[in-house]
Formats: sequence, C-alpha cells, structure tokens
Amino acid sequence: MKYLFAILAGLLNTVQSGANATLEGELKAGPTVPALVVYAGGILDILVASPFLGWSVGDVSRNAAEVPWWAWLGGLMASVYVVATLTIAADMGAATFTAVTVTASVVASLVMDHFGLVGFDVREISWGRVAGGLMMIGGVALVART
Repeated sequence: MKYLFAILAGLLNTVQSGANATLEGELKAGPTVPALVVYAGGILDILVASPFLGWSVGDVSRNAAEVPWWAWLGGLMASVYVVATLTIAADMGAATFTAVTVTASVVASLVMDHFGLVGFDVREISWGRVAGGLMMIGGVALVART
C-alpha cells in the first residue's frame, strides 16, 4: 500500500507541475497569486481530510520545543518546488522537469540515507545504489535532449 501511495504521489506531482504552470500562465499575474492558490488548496484539503483519516492536532504546544529547527522548514522547501513549477516547468516540459527534480531528489536521498540526515534512518550506500543514481543522471541527459 505504501508503494501505491508513493506512485500516486509521483503521478500527481507531475500533474501538479502542469496545473501550476497553467494557472500562472493564464492568470498572467506572476507566481505570487498562483502560489497562494496552491497552498490554500492544500490547507483546505488537509482540513477536510483530517477528521476522516483520524488525524489530530495533539498537544502541539508541549511537543513543539522538541522539534529540531530544520524540521520547521518543510513548507519553505515545498514553496521552492511550487515556485519552480510556476516559473520553469512549462518551459522545460513535463518530462525534463520531472526527470531533473526526481533525479536530484534521488541523488540527495542517497546521501541523506547514508548519513542518516534530517530524520532518516541510516541506510548505507552501495555500489548498486550509486549505479542507480548515475543511471538516473544519464536518463535525465537522454530525456532532456531535444
């Protein structure tokens, strides 16, 4: 089930890139308003889905002090992706934009896994994993060729 959810997220990520780029292109107002629309939609989705998924807020005030500083930056990092979809995805094309962003994520993930960074458990790097990352970089070169 986890893999199916990950596949769905990946598929929707590509659709989101096109939807965001279209929103920005059609509004012709720069990326600010479309970015706000994207995040407002996300907030609404979470608020509506939370009761059905059994999610609760918990004791945020008690637990907030235990959260590492970098864990609070997820929204900022997500906004970089959203702004990229709004400003460069359409020019790059769906395949190239997705190939570049996914490959960058995989290569960074190999390092994060190996060293156990930002909350991930340590998963040592292997030659097979390095080869997979290198093949993805080669795949980007092939996909990006025009």
